[in-house]
Amino acid sequence: MDNYGQVATGKPSVLAANKVLRNTYTLLSMSLIFSAVMAAVSMSMGLSQGMALGAIIGAFVLVWLVLPKFENSAAGIVVVFAFTGLMGLSLGPMLAYYLQIPGGGEIVMTALGGTGVIFLGLSGYALTTRKDFSFMGGFLFVGLLVVLGFSLINIFTQIPAMSLAISAGVILIMSGLILFDTSRIIHGGETNYIRATVSLYLNIHNIFVHLLSILGAFSGDD
Repeated sequence: MDNYGQVATGKPSVLAANKVLRNTYTLLSMSLIFSAVMAAVSMSMGLSQGMALGAIIGAFVLVWLVLPKFENSAAGIVVVFAFTGLMGLSLGPMLAYYLQIPGGGEIVMTALGGTGVIFLGLSGYALTTRKDFSFMGGFLFVGLLVVLGFSLINIFTQIPAMSLAISAGVILIMSGLILFDTSRIIHGGETNYIRATVSLYLNIHNIFVHLLSILGAFSGDD
């Protein structure tokens, strides 16, 4: 699944990049649907917070330890579905909470719609302009470290304003990563659609979770 369709110079051809892009969006669409189904299953099962945390841990074990071994084969697709399924399961307790409060359904749908607008808008911009956003890599990495640091601090301080700032920061960084990751596919920096799918899925997942948190806070129910 890597480095196919290359020209004599060793650089991926436009045709190859377009194929990676098409496969990425196809797999991403299917995995998002599967993740949503698993989130519904999680809610129907009444999955606990502890089990949700276990699902997240299991998901990242798959990405860090299992996926690298199978990312160049069809088995990698199975790993992607297992990963996104576990991430969907982990959303169950959070979604169940919001759907039980007054106006919770509207909050969830607004977060879902907002996430869709952000992803489609940014990926569409990267695709139509075909700009190279690789220069953002360093800034985004530093931003992730800063957000991680404040998140660790807020575990102990539990300051509501800091929680909102962290969520806003995550949304901004993930939005930047959508541009960065899409640009890498377009310009041949990423030639594996399985890796690309996981990266874009994580961007979307994090935007949704933190947008939901912000909307819940401003509704007075979080």
